[in-house]
Amino acid sequence: MTRMNRRSFLGTAGAGAAVLGLGAPALAQARAKVRVGYLHTLAVDGQLWLAQEAGAWARNGIDPEFKQFTTGLELFQAMVGGSLDILTTGAVISNFPARGQGKMFLVNCVEFATAQLWVREDQGVKSFADLKGKRIATTTGTTAHVFLDNALRANNIDPAKDVEILNQRMAEAVTSFIAGAVPAVALWVPFNITVRDKVPAAKKLVDASAYFPQAAIVSGWAARNDYYDRNKEVLANVVRAWTAGNDMMIGKPDESLALLQKNHYQQVPLPDLKEQFGAQKVYSGAEWRKLYSDGTVTKWLQQVTDFFVKFGNIQNAVAASSYFDSKIYLDTAKG
Repeated sequence: MTRMNRRSFLGTAGAGAAVLGLGAPALAQARAKVRVGYLHTLAVDGQLWLAQEAGAWARNGIDPEFKQFTTGLELFQAMVGGSLDILTTGAVISNFPARGQGKMFLVNCVEFATAQLWVREDQGVKSFADLKGKRIATTTGTTAHVFLDNALRANNIDPAKDVEILNQRMAEAVTSFIAGAVPAVALWVPFNITVRDKVPAAKKLVDASAYFPQAAIVSGWAARNDYYDRNKEVLANVVRAWTAGNDMMIGKPDESLALLQKNHYQQVPLPDLKEQFGAQKVYSGAEWRKLYSDGTVTKWLQQVTDFFVKFGNIQNAVAASSYFDSKIYLDTAKG
């Protein structure tokens, strides 16, 4: 996007960047090169791209190199291997840091209804009771799997004994469902759009909103351990840039979504992108400060970590209160 286009957008969104609290552009300075891994789903990269459109990365001294991945598992593997400095992802943010691999420092949103369970009534599945003895496709160790485990247990189904969970990359899991190879799939948006388009008779049995806040799942940011230890000020600048994007998303959601769709989600029709936005809970800076300060975020993270401890047999797991550093955000986003 050109500078003129960006200014036009900010002008229509309000009285320019100042109204959105973005501040004036900083003087030219040497910027920190940061390798950033991300998943291309609105609940993970929405604020990232809005910050980019607003020039907030450059203004806060960051020269980001963005690298897209398919799952949070692959993201963390890349970061632990040294090819990323920081990342943003979904529920996996509560997994690897609990193993001592990465330090979490920032939350994007609550994935309120982004995870969904779809079934095929033409294969005899109309309710949770019908799932017993059936196969359910999903990507294990991800947001969809955490949600599926919660949903099954809430309906008196033992995930280990009463169903067979088929582990596939999400695109393949959805393909299996569309082809009729499995009667159910636990997915995350926007894969629901593909299911709805390809299998009009498919039924959404439930989404993650049914288990909020008892089983809330958050997306967020983590840094490689050595990078976290040596680059606290860079991470503070990441928070500042992200905050600019979050302020845009909260303050002018319609304009923000239109901009995201035009420049970063061209393959997703705007109504579908708005549907995705409605499936997540985003909060203002003041609301996030309260959720950080009163321990709510830490509690949400620990709930998901507890699942990974059991599913992944994590030994000597690091508690969320230790792997989540709320201080960087609270010291930086003081508004």
